[in-house]
Amino acid sequence: MKISFKKTYKFAIKSALFISLFATGFGALLAYLFFKSSVERLFFFSTVFAFCVYIFSFIVLQYRVERFIYRRVKKIYDEVSLLESTPLLNQPITTDMETLSREVKKFATGKKLEIEMLEIREAYRREFLGNVSHELKTPLFTVQGYISTLLDGAMDDEVIREKYLKRAEKGVDRLIYIVEDLDMITKLEVGDLNLDISRFNIVELIQNVFELLEMKAEKKKIRLLFEKKYPQIIVVKGDKDRIQQVLENLIVNSIKYGKLNGQTEVSIVNLTKKKILIRISDDGEGVEKHNISRLFERFYRVDKSGSRTEGGSGLGLAIVKHIIEAHKEKVYVESEIGIGSDFSFTLEKALKKIKPVKERT
Repeated sequence: MKISFKKTYKFAIKSALFISLFATGFGALLAYLFFKSSVERLFFFSTVFAFCVYIFSFIVLQYRVERFIYRRVKKIYDEVSLLESTPLLNQPITTDMETLSREVKKFATGKKLEIEMLEIREAYRREFLGNVSHELKTPLFTVQGYISTLLDGAMDDEVIREKYLKRAEKGVDRLIYIVEDLDMITKLEVGDLNLDISRFNIVELIQNVFELLEMKAEKKKIRLLFEKKYPQIIVVKGDKDRIQQVLENLIVNSIKYGKLNGQTEVSIVNLTKKKILIRISDDGEGVEKHNISRLFERFYRVDKSGSRTEGGSGLGLAIVKHIIEAHKEKVYVESEIGIGSDFSFTLEKALKKIKPVKERT
C-alpha cells in the first residue's frame, strides 16, 4: 500500500532561527572588533547576513531531516504496516516526533485492548466448550451405561429392560433438549430465527403459563401469584410463542432456585404510553453481585454442582436474553443473597384492541 507523507517544517524553522541569530550576533561582533564598522553598515551587514544564514540553515536542516530522520520514521511505519489492520496506514505520515509518538502510542493502546479482548474471548471459548462437554457428557454416559448393562445380559429380564430403556430415553430427551436450545440460540444470534409478530393479551398469556407450571411449583410448595384483575386488557406486540417461552423460562428458574414454601410473583407495570414492564420476583436464595453480570451466559451456573440436579439445559436465561433482544427490548435482573431475585423485561404496547378473556379462578 502506498503511504502518503505529511511534511512538517517546525524543526527546521526553529533550528534555522537559532543558528541564524547566533551566527549573526557572532558575525556582527567580529565585524565590529576587526573592521570598526559604523552602526548603519553593521546593521545592514547583520540583516543581510542573518537572512542568508537563515535561508541556508533552513534548507540544509529540512533536507537532512527528510533524508535522515524521515527515512527512519518511514521504516517504523513500514514495520508497523505489516499488520494490515493498522489504522496508521489510513493516515498521512509525519516527521514530527511528538505527533509520531502520539500516533504510535494510540496504536499500541488499541492493539493492547484488542489483545485483552481476544484473551477474554479465548477464556470464554474454553469455558463454553468445557460447559458444553459437561452438559452433553452426563446424559451420554447415562444412556451408555443403561444400554451397556442391557447388552451385558440384563435385557433378558423384562422388568429391568423396561426400566433401563425408560431411563435411557430420558437421557436422550435431555440431549435433544440441550441441542434444540443451542440451535435456537445460534439462530437468534445470527438472525435466522424469524419472529412471528402479532398482538395478544399478555394477561391471558401469563395465566396460561401459570396453569402449565402449577404442578411443578406444587412439588416445591411454591405459590404462584399474579394479580388477575386489571381495569383494561393489556395488549402487547411481539412473538406470542417466544414471549411465552421467556415467561416459562423465568418462572421455572424462580421455582428451581426458590425456597421451600416460598412464592413467585408476576406483575405488570406501565412504564410509558408505549412500554410495559413484566416483572418476575421470588424470595429464593438470590445471587451474589459478582455473578449477576454472567447470568445470561450460555451454560453459566451460579452453583456449579447442585444446580445440575435440578435439571434443565443451562440455556434458559441465555434464550430469554436473545429473545427479548430480538424484540428490540431490554431485560433486567436484580438480586440479593438471602432475599431473592427480580427478573424483568419490557414489551411494546399494541394500539389495536382485542376482546377481553374470561378471568380464570
